[in-house]
Amino acid sequence: MSIHPESLPTEQNNRPPTAEGNLQPSPLQNQLDPNNPPWTLLQAILTWVGSVALLLLPQILAIPYLVSHYRGTQPTSEILFADRTFILIIVFGIVPAHALILLLAWGVVTRLGKISWRKALGWTWKPPFGLRESVVVAILLFIVAMVVIYTFGGQETDLERLLRSSRIAALAIAVIAATTAPLVEEIIYRGILYSALQRAVGPLLAIIVVTLMFAGLHVVQYWPDIGAISAIALLSLAITVVRARTGRLLPCFVIHLVFNGIQSLIIILDPYVRALYHLWRHDSVTGAVAWIWRCLG
Repeated sequence: MSIHPESLPTEQNNRPPTAEGNLQPSPLQNQLDPNNPPWTLLQAILTWVGSVALLLLPQILAIPYLVSHYRGTQPTSEILFADRTFILIIVFGIVPAHALILLLAWGVVTRLGKISWRKALGWTWKPPFGLRESVVVAILLFIVAMVVIYTFGGQETDLERLLRSSRIAALAIAVIAATTAPLVEEIIYRGILYSALQRAVGPLLAIIVVTLMFAGLHVVQYWPDIGAISAIALLSLAITVVRARTGRLLPCFVIHLVFNGIQSLIIILDPYVRALYHLWRHDSVTGAVAWIWRCLG
């Protein structure tokens, strides 16, 4: 008599059916808790190290261009920031880097698809802190950040030089900042890293460590603007506190998304607002009407 593999008992076959006839979730699925994740602190740290390493991918992708275009010379930072091709390689190289980081995070969080990433990360709302509260917090944080930057900032940063390099680079940065960046950063820092840290050292120390690690990653991007660095540190602290108080990652993502979204909207509208301002200043009526007519036409 032949034995078919599907007739052998397995963990899945031994699970009782639900009222709808489907198999009940495994015990591990039912026990998933964002504050008691199925990954270890070492796995979380290694995931973070891997994410930082993958952020170097744009520079790696630019190496063939640098070798072929600047053969025998050593280009300065001023020359590179004026090279639109190099800038576009760097900016668009962020997209595959973020995709690989998300793939890495998915493997760690879900154990290669064995458990629910939503439950493991806390991708749900926990009343009374919902969507409306998250949006309000994001707007308030943005206002405070602008005050901090206005008070203590003013120095030119590498990000500002990238934004000025070309319009397409500015638009690409705006799109990335409002889409993949909040998702990647929240999953790595407040999702994987904070969850393992707070279990190992407690919420308070975990908040401090994650805040400093997130802000530290952005120091290179915003150096030497102390105002911008302080604003990023404030954002990181506030979002991490929300993660600690709610036990959920979804509010953190929405706050980060709205915060970056406002910045992206400013980047996109900046040249039009400047043009409108100058036209209005020189010819308050006909200038503004002409500008609007050109936009509509």
